[in-house]
Parts: sequence; structure tokens; C-alpha cells
Amino acid sequence: MTLPPSEVVPKASHAPDRAPKTDGSDGPELTVIVVSYNTRDLTLAALRTLYAETCQTAFRTVVFDNASEDGSVAAIAAEFPQVELIASQDNVGFAKANNLVAAEARTEWILLLNPDTEVQNGAVDRLMAFAKAHPENGIYGGRTVFPDGSLNIASCWQRITPWSLVCSTFGLTALFPKTELFHPEAMGGWQRDSVREVDIVVGCFMLMKRSLWEDLGGFDLRYFMYGEEADLCLRAAAKGWQPIVTPDAQIMHIVGAASKSQGGKKVLLARARATLIRDHWPAALVPLGLGLMWLWAGLRAGVLSVLGPLTGRRVAQEAWQMVWRARKIWMKGY
Repeated sequence: MTLPPSEVVPKASHAPDRAPKTDGSDGPELTVIVVSYNTRDLTLAALRTLYAETCQTAFRTVVFDNASEDGSVAAIAAEFPQVELIASQDNVGFAKANNLVAAEARTEWILLLNPDTEVQNGAVDRLMAFAKAHPENGIYGGRTVFPDGSLNIASCWQRITPWSLVCSTFGLTALFPKTELFHPEAMGGWQRDSVREVDIVVGCFMLMKRSLWEDLGGFDLRYFMYGEEADLCLRAAAKGWQPIVTPDAQIMHIVGAASKSQGGKKVLLARARATLIRDHWPAALVPLGLGLMWLWAGLRAGVLSVLGPLTGRRVAQEAWQMVWRARKIWMKGY
């Protein structure tokens, strides 16, 4: 795979690039991939905690910067000379950036780590130990919390189903968010406090063997943003590899640090979900899924067009109107 126009920032030769291995072997066993975009301070915090909290795993770190304009490249190079830094001249997206770095990896394991995360209490070491103890699962994730320590459920999900779309379209998910029956994709009120097999491990903190990544062909590059890890995990499950998460590996994840437009984000999410339906549902059910998504957007845009000005929810009103206006785009998928 050919790299986009970019600059590979050289490392200082004297700097350590990994934690020491404890088994007496040479070389790192893990490549940590961080894809950044205008998240300079967050990326620096992520790297600080990665190095401070990872003591048992030999690893190398590669940061792929997607043409940031906030001085990310210079700041990372100055503070972390041991990091292998790729400064892309173009924003190639999350999926392609990870594919490019993973294609050059030679370690047994790869870990995707978001720049808006902070590693806590040896989370990488703990996740590696968990993965080695459960080789049959193939894809591994942990637990995520917000900066205040409260649970961030967005570390894992269940797949989109006709029932989950019915629940979200008609508001059952919003009315009964703590029940797994009506909020199946989020698994109801489960606190991510137990080991559990799931359909999707989110790419903010996703560990897998490089051999499985290569067998799957990495991310599908049609998914420019959102949905790429869902597609990857569903393809892995089809091959017999069921993703799994452990609460013992915990990170802080802010979520959406690089997203500025609420409406734009919803459009991208809708496009990703429409693509997942097209890719992973039986062909006979695809029209049903897309019809429910059409109704999901239309109902919200319509209701908020009336209630938004009356309830002070103009931001939400504008966001859903943007989603509705873009329906011909996102319903086609990627």
C-alpha cells in the first residue's frame, strides 16, 4: 500500500521506543497506532499516559497525523522523539490511516488507540494479558469512562437489527434506555463491568493480532469516518472470531473531540449505518432497514421543526434538518 503525500518525521536514535519485555525476547510485540487530526493537546496527553502506564508490554508507537493545522506534528516530535510520526499532507480519514500504518507493522499485535483517550491503571498491559488468555475471540476491547470517571458506554455495541431500528425510530430507545429489550445496540443498562462477548469493539481502544487484521484486509476504505470498526468486527464474526471486552482494561475517552458540527456528525453516522445495513443484512431486509432510517430522520426533523423554537432546541432542530436534507446522500451509503 502506498503512503499518501506525507513526511515521516525521524526519531531521535537515543530515545527508547518501547517498554522493556519481561520474557527475555528482543523487539516489540505490539504496534500502537494513533490517528490524529487537530487534537494536539489531547494527543500529547494520550501519549503521556500510554508510556507512563504501559510497563509490561514491549511496544512501538506510530502516530499518523491527518494534516492537522494546530501544530500537532511539531509538538509530538518535540516531546516524544521515540514515536514514529507520519505527517500526512492530506486528511485520508481514520480507516485509511490505520490501514497504511498496519500494513507496515511487523509486530504480532496491533492496538488502535484514539488521540482523545488516556490510558489508566496499566490498561494496555491488562488488555494484552486478557487477549492472550482468550485467543479464540480475536478482537479485544476494554471499558471507557469520561473525564469525570462516569461510564462512557461507547467502548462496544451490538449490531444493528430490524428490532433495534424499530426501537430507535419510534422513540422506545429514548424512553427505556436502561432496558436491553428496547436499547439492544447499547445493551441496555449494562455497565461494562463484566467480561462479555459483543458484536462490535470500538476503534478507540481495539486490540487484535496482526495476522487476523491481514486476513480481514483491514478496514474497508469506503468507510471514511464511522462504521469502519463495526464492519471489521462483523466480518471477523462471520469468520468465527467473536469480539470480547474486559472491564479490567480501562481508559478515559472523551468521544468526538475532532467533531465540530452536530448535524454533520449525524449525517456521517447515518451514512455509515446505511452502509452497514447494505453490507451485513440479508438483501431482502435492506429496504426495510433503509425505510426505517428514512422515517427515523423524518420524524425527528418534523417534530423539532415545530417544537424546536418553542423549547429552545434550535441546535437540535438545525442538526436534524441537515440530516433530513441530506437523506438522498446518506441512504445510498458509501
